[in-house]
Amino acid sequence: MDTVFAAFDTGTVAGPDFDTGSDSLDWHPHPAFTGVALKHLVTGKDTDNRFSVHLVRLEPGAEIGHHVHKTNWELHEVVAGSGCCRLLGRDKDYRCGVVAVMPEGVGHSVHAGPDGLCLFAKFVPALA
Repeated sequence: MDTVFAAFDTGTVAGPDFDTGSDSLDWHPHPAFTGVALKHLVTGKDTDNRFSVHLVRLEPGAEIGHHVHKTNWELHEVVAGSGCCRLLGRDKDYRCGVVAVMPEGVGHSVHAGPDGLCLFAKFVPALA
């Protein structure tokens, strides 16, 4: 897809005592939403559960349906494609360069446009 997203998909995750090629990390189909896949770059085990970082890829027209993270703040950084996020009854336009904040306990959904959508999703504390 986009070169920035592709670079992180095949780049390096560097920690204080590890370097991992992100190309060696697997893509995982989302367990609840068809057409959505995640690559877990930084997990709770890497950060003492303080935060996590994920690449999220939505196929054209795919949707992450309405859901709530009861104890996690979530940050989306749109790096490729287009779509929208529904948050507090309002649609937020998603295009490259948009950063969106979802407070803990606030429901939201994400819809990919006709070209798909690629996000960095970050969670504080780490997504379980």
